[in-house]
Amino acid sequence: MSTYKYQLKGLDCAHCASKIEVKLNDLKEVEHAHINFIQTQLNVNTTQENNQQFVNELQTLVDSIEDGIQVIPENEVITSIEEKKYDFDLIRIIITTFGFALGFFIELTQWQALIYYGIFYFIIAQDVLGTTFRQISKGNWFDENFLMTIATLGAFGIGEYAEAIAVMLFYQVGEWFQGRAVDHSRKSISDLMDIRPDFAWIKSANNWTQVDPNQVAVDEIILVKPGEKVPLDGIVTSGNSTLDTSALTGESLPQSISVDGTINSGVINLTSPIEVQVTKPFAQSTVNQIIELVENASAKKAKTEKFITKFARYYTPIVVFLAIGLAIVPPLIIGSGWENWLYRALQFLVISCPCALVISVPLSFYGGIGGAAKHGILVKGGNYLEELAKVQTMVLDKTGTITKGNFAVDHVETNGIDEAELIEKLAHLEGHSSHPIALSIREYYGKDVEIERVSELEDIAGRGLKGKVDGQLFYAGNRQLMQDINVEVPATTSVATLVYVSDGNELLGVVQILDQIKEDSKQAIHALKSIGVDQVVLLSGDRQETVDEIAETVGVDVALGHLLPQDKVTEFEKLLDQSHNQNGNIAFVGDGINDAPVLARADVGIAMGGLGSDAAIESADIVLMDDALTKLPTAIEISRKTLKIAKQNIYLAIGIKVFFLILATFGISTMWEAIFADVGVTIIAVFNALRTLK
Repeated sequence: MSTYKYQLKGLDCAHCASKIEVKLNDLKEVEHAHINFIQTQLNVNTTQENNQQFVNELQTLVDSIEDGIQVIPENEVITSIEEKKYDFDLIRIIITTFGFALGFFIELTQWQALIYYGIFYFIIAQDVLGTTFRQISKGNWFDENFLMTIATLGAFGIGEYAEAIAVMLFYQVGEWFQGRAVDHSRKSISDLMDIRPDFAWIKSANNWTQVDPNQVAVDEIILVKPGEKVPLDGIVTSGNSTLDTSALTGESLPQSISVDGTINSGVINLTSPIEVQVTKPFAQSTVNQIIELVENASAKKAKTEKFITKFARYYTPIVVFLAIGLAIVPPLIIGSGWENWLYRALQFLVISCPCALVISVPLSFYGGIGGAAKHGILVKGGNYLEELAKVQTMVLDKTGTITKGNFAVDHVETNGIDEAELIEKLAHLEGHSSHPIALSIREYYGKDVEIERVSELEDIAGRGLKGKVDGQLFYAGNRQLMQDINVEVPATTSVATLVYVSDGNELLGVVQILDQIKEDSKQAIHALKSIGVDQVVLLSGDRQETVDEIAETVGVDVALGHLLPQDKVTEFEKLLDQSHNQNGNIAFVGDGINDAPVLARADVGIAMGGLGSDAAIESADIVLMDDALTKLPTAIEISRKTLKIAKQNIYLAIGIKVFFLILATFGISTMWEAIFADVGVTIIAVFNALRTLK
């Protein structure tokens, strides 16, 4: 099973995109297909080979639903600036408006009026008529072109020539504005995600050569000049500079970088040229991961989006059949004129188009995802954005979330052994570990660790390590590990993290390690409570005394310490049941590395510091690209605003359509109002959806 990407050039109808997506997913060789309408991109997960035959099959299927859309494989997409052409739609609108207005000032007989208005009708409606008859020949009836054709030709049939022109003219004006609104939204989101580097400088002989970032291999040296985007992840080997990281983190203040500093693709070098040794190919780079996440985010639809997709599928046919009933049944029962009821039925057809919903609701969620990305918050789908808006309980990990994770040895106590020897043995025992505590011990040791001196190493989950250093057995870990091997440890009131060292018979020493609380932790938790999060909970494997002190300092409601990994899951399950019983969601915030089981169980899993961790981007539903906990309330506010705007568009579109359907039924409204209920509402809803970008 492989996933292929295609560009759908010329796709400008959201309803058509939805129908193409449904039809593609009905194919037996396609496991899943998704169309990103905003980016006109098709993703197909299929067993088929990505050859010309398969592309032709896709093109045939797309043509069967909508003409003028070209399926282009991703590797054939050419990014170029197209020459500006005359906007023929605008010209047709201007000509028809002039002819329509002139008709009010000249006297015409019935036949003259038919010919006069017929000419301008053909000018303004030729594309709609052409599309309608092509679609009918393919068996596709229920689209807006068909509805507009029947409605306006019906108006001609009952002698309402001027009104038929006015309806088609208003429709085309609305389509023109709607197209520009969608184009504006596409450009806005593209601008937000304009972090893809265009080139990289690599050394060729004695010169620097400009190449595609995809062509740069790991360990090659690249040059990044001032004002350029960093094209690939790497380590700075030469030069000092400042970086604009706002595109990735939303942080406006420049960040300093120097030799041996880790640098991520997508940031902008501001002041001085630097040389960087590449550590990842472009396909695995930070910038490429982010772009793919945002591009694929619309595939994970929110419940609200799924409801609209299903609603639109049944809504239009139902309204069409109601229109037919309205045209036929009342005249037969009441006996009044056919012409009056036909006019009302034609209004039904115009009003029934679901474009306002099909465009604006997905656009609201996609805009919310784009707006969040602008703040350095990666949301992997509209479903997660919707679930985040309903979070009432926020569960936080301690290390790297509330605290900095920058552990440092504060004090060492020994028992019958020299401090230097204790630290040497402990540093070697911790030599394989990447845990922050292990790193702090090795840093305190200050020398290179010789791994070959360690044997029979065993990681005891949630407790510590066991192994031999130079053939001598050592245990290093928490109080629970000492209790397991029957080594007595003294009582303590220290809030530091304590690492006990033993030879299995007696306690050799205690290393006290301190971790600092982040400056913004208290502010972030206060902000969470101020926006309506009912409960903030801290789960940690650290000692209860340490956890309690941190909780009191930052304002956490409930603090649970001394938890093994499986204990964290158990406690989280209890909180999950409690939250769901109160009809709220629960989110877990961790570093994305050691908390995968809890992240997976949460309604929303949120990882901190995505720039420093590939695992964070992989494991979480939402990634805060830097270590700023204050991004958390920002993410919730964005999600709530997005959901609010999406619901506004639903209520607006359905409410106005139902209102005008009632007016049309009782003969109160005219075609003008019907067009407003279709195109006018769509334009309003699209512009309302654009507010999610800000």
